[in-house]
Amino acid sequence: MAWVGCVADSHELAHWYDDDLALRAASYDVDKTGLPMMRFMVGHLAERDGAFGRLGTVAGFLTRGARQVSGGFLAHCQTTGDIAERLGVDPAVRRALGQAFERWDGHGYPSRLAGEAIEPVMRIVHVADDLEVFHRRRGGEAALEMLRARRGTEFDPTLVDLVLARSADVFAAVEVGDPWAEVLSRCTRLDRIVPDTELDQMLGIVADYADLKSPWWTGHSRAVAERAGLAAQALGLDAAAVTAVRRAGLVHRLGAVGVSSGTWARPGPLSAAEAERVRSVPYLTSRVLARQPVLAAIGRLAGQVRERLDGSGYPHGLVARELSTEARILAAAQRYQALGEERPHRPAVEDRAAALRADVRAGRLDGDAVAAVLAGHGRAPRRRTSVAGLTARELEVLTLLARGRSNKEIATELGISVRTVGTHVEHVYAKAGVSTRGAVTMFAMRHGLAAPD
Repeated sequence: MAWVGCVADSHELAHWYDDDLALRAASYDVDKTGLPMMRFMVGHLAERDGAFGRLGTVAGFLTRGARQVSGGFLAHCQTTGDIAERLGVDPAVRRALGQAFERWDGHGYPSRLAGEAIEPVMRIVHVADDLEVFHRRRGGEAALEMLRARRGTEFDPTLVDLVLARSADVFAAVEVGDPWAEVLSRCTRLDRIVPDTELDQMLGIVADYADLKSPWWTGHSRAVAERAGLAAQALGLDAAAVTAVRRAGLVHRLGAVGVSSGTWARPGPLSAAEAERVRSVPYLTSRVLARQPVLAAIGRLAGQVRERLDGSGYPHGLVARELSTEARILAAAQRYQALGEERPHRPAVEDRAAALRADVRAGRLDGDAVAAVLAGHGRAPRRRTSVAGLTARELEVLTLLARGRSNKEIATELGISVRTVGTHVEHVYAKAGVSTRGAVTMFAMRHGLAAPD
């Protein structure tokens, strides 16, 4: 779970870097501290820009970007902690997860812990993480050389010496065809059956995790799930089908984590490669959930959210006879919800009903499904009005903060001063018990405060 929180600062990284996924992958090549880390971060800035544009980006990064990136480590840890708590993970594991970016030499984040002050299990994870990447990409000798170079700085020297002494055993353990199956087979003592009554709660965590990838999608998955469930009820589907549609709505954007945040934030046309990656999201969703039978069934339905009756959808170009009533409802609910949300390349659509009816006339969406979704207009999603002692104004600030707005943008939208917004933001963070945008966004979605429209 150490890297679950990586979505928390993806939006901030996308402001400076074209591809946050590529940046994270490349970061393994550098000992992440001091001048080497700064050279790495500056060297990857605005790689699409020309020389003049890149110069301005570098200047902006040095004045404020480096501080934002450092804050991203804290956002990561706070978000991982939130997810772990909601999943009921053991407190000892949660404590260790907050130390994912600490270092043996004390130059890590967020608490500058050093040496044996770092939990033993996290010291092991630190070594295992980089070791696996180097071994997979460059081979065993390169992995060992990396460990020698970072012994006593990034890594616990005792653990490094242990790996160096028993490298054959360590490498043999990771040279397996299916690491997931290997891990799960060895962790049966940790198994817990999730009752069906708790599954919605678990899938809600998945929904929030996926939507955190970009503030343009904050709260989207929960809203789609609610709209789809209401439409399924309106069409008279049985309880099992209603539940299936709602659950598929919760997880339908899980695959979006596999797309760069820079792509989601692009204000203009996508490149062919970017567009193809976006089209892979439903497929990725279904594959992520494919290993467990109950989740696999949910994933198969979720993976059809972008299919269309005339075969123009994706990822498989299914046609009407291949799409169930549940799939048709999910597609209509997602389309309706997405149109009502602002995107970097377009404003929210005012007349969503007209747009959906046009899709029906064109043969893309099912008429009955669209009618059922439109019948539920105004009833979903529901937004909580109070939690954690937040005032009405603080709730407004929280909602905009969760959408990635700056303090200046929030001030303009609410007609108040930037200084007043800053005070409200401080109060929101304090009442939510967090200190980063990513973590407060998770808080907002968790408590139903982030309904997109």
